[in-house]
Amino acid sequence: MDPTGILDEALQRLHSSGPERLGRLTNHAPMAVEALAAHGQADSVHRWLDLYARKLEEFPSGIEPVTNANWRLALGEARRAADWIDYFGREIAGRPWREVLTEWWPRLLPGMYGGSTHPVIRVGHAVRTLLVGEDTEPRLAELAHGLGYWAARYHSVTDVAPLPGADSAAVALDAVTPIAERDGGFAARLGRVTGLPVWAPAITDANEARRRLSELVRAATHRYATHGHGEETMLVHAATAPNAVLRTLPALPHALWVPSLRAAWTASAAVTAMYAPHAPVAYTPPGTSTPEEVFERALAHGDEHVIKLTDTALDIGDEQALAAALRSIELSEPLN
Repeated sequence: MDPTGILDEALQRLHSSGPERLGRLTNHAPMAVEALAAHGQADSVHRWLDLYARKLEEFPSGIEPVTNANWRLALGEARRAADWIDYFGREIAGRPWREVLTEWWPRLLPGMYGGSTHPVIRVGHAVRTLLVGEDTEPRLAELAHGLGYWAARYHSVTDVAPLPGADSAAVALDAVTPIAERDGGFAARLGRVTGLPVWAPAITDANEARRRLSELVRAATHRYATHGHGEETMLVHAATAPNAVLRTLPALPHALWVPSLRAAWTASAAVTAMYAPHAPVAYTPPGTSTPEEVFERALAHGDEHVIKLTDTALDIGDEQALAAALRSIELSEPLN
């Protein structure tokens, strides 16, 4: 990935910025530039960053160091983001990154719903880069930033009743009941999710868990084409959050794959309950486009969520997934 070194330059540039702005809006730039580099658009990275720069804030100040003795007290403390990022920076500098990830993945997985699922998505992008390229300092630092953001925004889902589901991911997503009150932000809506359909509950084999997770990503991506009008931005995460988990599996022991599937399903189904419209609309893309052409259109549009959904759609690569990416371009405001 990106032999030019531009991705590393961009990550270094971004690590002086915080993981959020205005105390609640996620910094998407590290995820978007990784997607650009992954699809052969490294030459566009700095130009895209120049447009996005107005959405960046300076890196926050630390409060108190997170340690192996006190980390439980700091978990889910958003104001401790700098402390958490510093902690993971030290951990990754001292031992192999896969070892750190394996230790912390099961600790963080129950809290992947904080930060509108953006932290786990950022980790997924960071892990993909490390799996296909060299363990450079900026890429290791990016994993530390992602894990630190996740720990700071840790938020679990509890007391969700199991409801009748279906065998396929697509039908199970169709069975999700939208929440009644559709106002407020992600955290407020998440608190109103009281029940979700059961899906793939009997899976115990790691490889089958990976196959079913791929099925979920495909179903959620396809569904965006007909349901994205419910909320063009937030419904992207019904596909990109489970895809981040899927991308991370190769770096994890097989014992963690089944619980990863279950957490990814809960996240995708919860986002669907919170933002999906009550009825789909038919969508036919304007003509036929190659994956490369679709990604070029996403880059020209510039919106960070469009780029990330298109990145996921290209992982799938079929006509319905590309249609979903094109639909996101039509629904979303471009980055100007």
